[in-house]
Amino acid sequence: MRVVMFGYQTWGHRTLQALLDSAHEVVLVVTHPRSEHAYERIWSDSVAELALAHDVPVLLRNRPDDEELMVRLKEAEPDLIVANNWRTWIPPEIFNLPRHGTLNVHDSLLPAYAGFSPLIWALINGEQEVGVTAHMMDEELDAGDIVVQRSVPVGPKDTATDLFHRTVDLIAPIVTEALDLIASGRTTWTPQDRSKASFFHKRSIEDSNIDWNWPAEDIERLVRAQSDPYPNAFTHYRGERIRVLKASVSRGIYGGTPGRVFIREGDGVVIVAGADARRGRSHGLVIERVRTEDGTSLPATEVFRTMGGYLTRHPAT
Repeated sequence: MRVVMFGYQTWGHRTLQALLDSAHEVVLVVTHPRSEHAYERIWSDSVAELALAHDVPVLLRNRPDDEELMVRLKEAEPDLIVANNWRTWIPPEIFNLPRHGTLNVHDSLLPAYAGFSPLIWALINGEQEVGVTAHMMDEELDAGDIVVQRSVPVGPKDTATDLFHRTVDLIAPIVTEALDLIASGRTTWTPQDRSKASFFHKRSIEDSNIDWNWPAEDIERLVRAQSDPYPNAFTHYRGERIRVLKASVSRGIYGGTPGRVFIREGDGVVIVAGADARRGRSHGLVIERVRTEDGTSLPATEVFRTMGGYLTRHPAT
């Protein structure tokens, strides 16, 4: 088959490499220009550089909405478009152009976690497994019939970085299997159960700002979901932003006001957490390691040397 690829960052890079390693011909690649967005500077293997290294023509676009792109797509005469981590909507005149349509590869177990940053949201929400889905594109984002889907378990200490590496390794086998199925002439796939669908927005820095009214269990997962190289979960202490690198749920039950720097436990310092904390029914969050604004990483006990005071969502005025 003649294949056009739409993709970006490491997800797109892995997809393009799988296409290049296949028996099919990659005739055109469309990718985004480099971005300075915090979440797009990481996992940023260049799709454009990989394509050019294999003499595949490349078009840089933020959106697929110009006449030149349509001309180039029609000239390429693709049998199939394959997309992975394309950041804007692809219109029907493009995804319906090839005779086999468009295969989209998405890093969640659709129909759950359509949209953006699915691994991070899934970890925050305590999902027991994550995965990758290849599906046929239709007019609703991430909603088309499923061609291939594979999952991996989420362990109790896994970070988003761990899950990224585990799921990105699924891309090549999933793309290979999906292309083989499509090339075989199969056209009937598994419809998504839309009653189980969820759709998440793109993350921003504010989404990493710790809300101490959350239960400690949820905050601990947020910290793991914002592991390096992601922008870390953060809070404010005495006017300074503090990034939380490592935390755990306290052994003890602690009462009081959420955000209170309370007591040492183990290798860290307990912060009161949870909307019900005032009733003395909640575990706290034990912060064990932090990073200060100057980039220094150090034990939390060296920052919270005295007990008392509060961690807040915004600098104290």
